[in-house]
Amino acid sequence: MSAESDKAFIKQFSIVLVSLVVFTAIIMGLAAILHGKLEPKDNPARTAAKLDRLAPVAGVYAGETGRAAALAAAQASQPQAPAAAFDGSLDGGMIYDNVCSTCHANGVAGAPEMVASAWSGRLDKGTEALISNAINGIGAMPARGGRRDLSDEQVAASVNYMLEVIKR
Repeated sequence: MSAESDKAFIKQFSIVLVSLVVFTAIIMGLAAILHGKLEPKDNPARTAAKLDRLAPVAGVYAGETGRAAALAAAQASQPQAPAAAFDGSLDGGMIYDNVCSTCHANGVAGAPEMVASAWSGRLDKGTEALISNAINGIGAMPARGGRRDLSDEQVAASVNYMLEVIKR
């Protein structure tokens, strides 16, 4: 009886195993059919990498058009000097109102307010030192009040304006 039960078990196991193999083959066939119907999507990273590989290593310039393009590229790569703020105006009051008053009107970050008592220790250093500090920055105050486009003359005009207001 044991040999017959072993044969029956092997027969049933073989049937189950063959059924699973056939089922797997059917699923794989359906997946291949469905996958063939999908439109492939472009991978942006792959496209960018392909374009990067195909880009020339260095620019090729030939003739006058090429030379003009090379000169234009060289000029574009040079840093441009910032345009003068406020069209180069030396009106200290206007510069103070637009730049300096942001901090000095309210004493932000320890900036001395526009009263003589707030400037007592600073006035002793002299006007040149005050202008130098305004140009180069000191403490929490950024250089040129945070405006890179202010010229030294514009900063000096603003400092002189502030000193006139304080001394009134």
